[in-house]
Amino acid sequence: MEFFTSYDGTRLACRVSGDGPPVVCLPGGPQESAYLGELGGLSAHRRLIMPDLRGTGRSAMPADLASCRCDRLVDDLEALREHLGLDRMDLLAHCAGANLAVQYVSRLPHRVGRLALITPSVRAVGIEISGELRRDTVRSRRDEPWFPEAFAALEAIGAGRATPASWQAVAPFSYGRWDEAARAHRAAEEERLDGRVVAAFNAEGAFTPDTTRALLTRFGSPVLVLAGEVDPGAPPSTSAELAGLFPRAEFAVQPGAGHFPWLDDPDRFVATAVAFLGQPGAHRGPLPR
Repeated sequence: MEFFTSYDGTRLACRVSGDGPPVVCLPGGPQESAYLGELGGLSAHRRLIMPDLRGTGRSAMPADLASCRCDRLVDDLEALREHLGLDRMDLLAHCAGANLAVQYVSRLPHRVGRLALITPSVRAVGIEISGELRRDTVRSRRDEPWFPEAFAALEAIGAGRATPASWQAVAPFSYGRWDEAARAHRAAEEERLDGRVVAAFNAEGAFTPDTTRALLTRFGSPVLVLAGEVDPGAPPSTSAELAGLFPRAEFAVQPGAGHFPWLDDPDRFVATAVAFLGQPGAHRGPLPR
């Protein structure tokens, strides 16, 4: 772990692993970054800088919980860039971390080299995901033994009849394989979430979609948006719509992947990320098909 002090004196932590040029990896949640692991082995090609967002993991809980609001975390990310001594940084963001990433690039576009958005949340740009689209995204998995219970729970959530059991039942949809490793990953994720921080992250005023969308059209650096083929949390068509907001975006869908593509097919995920981000001594190539 490394630590740095943000603009308001809050002590923040980040995990560092791997070699090569750095890439800052923003977790979703918001939660601590441990669930990202080594991003399927990406650390063999790039030095991964994975911050624990304020109020999560090894980072301090701020005196003002309102400072955990997504748009206000832009200042923490800028403090990290300054701590790293980087004029420009490559960013990789997963899930809700994409909401922070797009707000950062809309405010400080000249500080970002390449931007990779992995199974991204689209709240910051105001894209709606219908219940019908979520259900259509997962129907190809109807032969899985857990599918009937999970699909019924997904319908209940879409109809506003969700219970805690509903959210537990839909967990398999987040993974390309609902095996022992996926179950362990899910259990660890649940332990890391703090409802107070999640509520503060998404509090009123956190997102200004019209403004953010307009600013993203001016972001001229390369962008990758990667979707999981069977991910109802970030369906491919929604991720494609997000990619369309950027002037220089590449869009890719990882076959058979859910919300955590580096777990479902690490080799393919790393190949896609390296083709986009590059690695020491190599030229960028086409994204895997």
